[in-house]
Amino acid sequence: MLDSIPILTLLTFSPLLGIIAVLLIPKERGHWLKTAAIVSTLISLVLAGWMFTGLDHDAEGMQFEEKATWIEIALNQEAPSLSSADRLIYQFNYSLGADGLSAALAFLTALISSMAAFASVHIKKRWKTFYLWFLLLQIGMFGVFLSRDLFLFFLFFEATLVPMFFLIGIWGFADREKAANKFLVYNGIGSAIMLIAFLMLINTAGFSALQEDPTQPLELVYSGDVGTIYNNLTDPNSFANLHHDRVGNTVNPFYMGLAMKEWIFLMLLIAFGIKLPIFPFHTWMLKVHIEAPPAVVMIHSGILLKMGAYGLLRFGVGLFPEQAQTFALLIGIVGVVNILYGAVLAFVQKEFRLILAYSSISHMGIVLLGIAALNTTGLQGAAFQLVSHGLISALLFLIVGSLIERTGTTELDRMGGMAKAMPFMSGMLLVGGLASLGLPGMSGFVSEFLAFLGLFDTMPVLAIIGALGIILTAVYVLRGVLAITYGELPEKYQTDSAVLRDARLTEAVPMIVLAAFIVLLGIYPTVLSEPLNHALSSMLARIGG
Repeated sequence: MLDSIPILTLLTFSPLLGIIAVLLIPKERGHWLKTAAIVSTLISLVLAGWMFTGLDHDAEGMQFEEKATWIEIALNQEAPSLSSADRLIYQFNYSLGADGLSAALAFLTALISSMAAFASVHIKKRWKTFYLWFLLLQIGMFGVFLSRDLFLFFLFFEATLVPMFFLIGIWGFADREKAANKFLVYNGIGSAIMLIAFLMLINTAGFSALQEDPTQPLELVYSGDVGTIYNNLTDPNSFANLHHDRVGNTVNPFYMGLAMKEWIFLMLLIAFGIKLPIFPFHTWMLKVHIEAPPAVVMIHSGILLKMGAYGLLRFGVGLFPEQAQTFALLIGIVGVVNILYGAVLAFVQKEFRLILAYSSISHMGIVLLGIAALNTTGLQGAAFQLVSHGLISALLFLIVGSLIERTGTTELDRMGGMAKAMPFMSGMLLVGGLASLGLPGMSGFVSEFLAFLGLFDTMPVLAIIGALGIILTAVYVLRGVLAITYGELPEKYQTDSAVLRDARLTEAVPMIVLAAFIVLLGIYPTVLSEPLNHALSSMLARIGG
């Protein structure tokens, strides 16, 4: 049934319904604006769930594909070898597709966006503008995970930067403008590197000759179509793989040598590594976690960081598995550095938001270890970790937002005794903490177990060193959770305990939903691992994984 409707387009642009509603509602009607935004995200959630459950788990490749030529730009035919062509063009395609990996991350996007919309009830000013940027950001995130054209991917990727810049810079805390500028500079540099790598790909492996029959004009096309690029890279007889001495006396302008492939892979590793982030390109993320409003950090930590890992999997490992194998040790070392560096610094922090920020760095290191393993188990662990950490970090920052709204702080020295005043919220905080440290029965355990098991098969020494981070994670997570929930209640709340009211319905519902998905993936991981297995198998086929 889904093949007969443009489900991916409907999902990607479903936030437009909310944007139109928000534009029509007067800016003074804060309750109406919040309701319209929440309803819009719930519509997206229904569509994303429908799409994910409609996947055929036995099918290889992309499903629900939608493709149309968008823009064509005629080029000069200066090379003698191209003189026989009737037209030489750059082609921009509107191309969407989904497999188990992209569908899972699209559903994660819809889920966390919905929960963040609930959490944004704490926003105190300029609701209309906030929700417009919020919903535009959601469109960009859907587009990133569903795009099947490099130009389109880049466009959606960039479309997430502007809304995030304003969401941080306008609605953040005291040092919000500096955090927004740092976010834009670092991610802008990463985008520039990514664009150069994409252009190199398009101008070599993106080349194809189109001629439906001899009576039709011959068209030589450069495009960012991922399927075309993949076919050209895998076909030994494509121009991308034919050296000059195999095409006669004519110089082959489309040949991709080993050095060029390695440079493109390294550029993609750096570009997406900044977004992930990997050490030492992580400092911008710390500022965002501290200064952005918690509802925005839910999206940033839960979804936007995953865009970096998704790009590395989809375009790095997916298109250049041999080069991924070449640099697997480097990726593994960086992953271990991320794990230990993030864990050690999280242990000494006195601000809970900084603990969570360094924890994200550490947990993204687990993703890198899974990628470095380059086997089915490791890659499944990496992909599983993207979804698991997205849910866990969203839950924890949802609670952080509620704590800040009541106490104005998350500094551990100024907290304590919250379990007595707010038992439900403290219980949810403990659930999120236990999931983060990888307690069996929760999603964090499954993802970490698979990633380390996969790496132990190929790099046992790195796996053993990285496993030390799991021990440190338990220490800093429990330290932070216990400092907030147990101990003596601060004196100022002992005389006015009404300030520390427990979670309201609009806070409790998203907490329960996120916790439910964390437990679901912990006790029944097949719901995610089965679709991921088919999505990752093609990445491993070319290296015998």
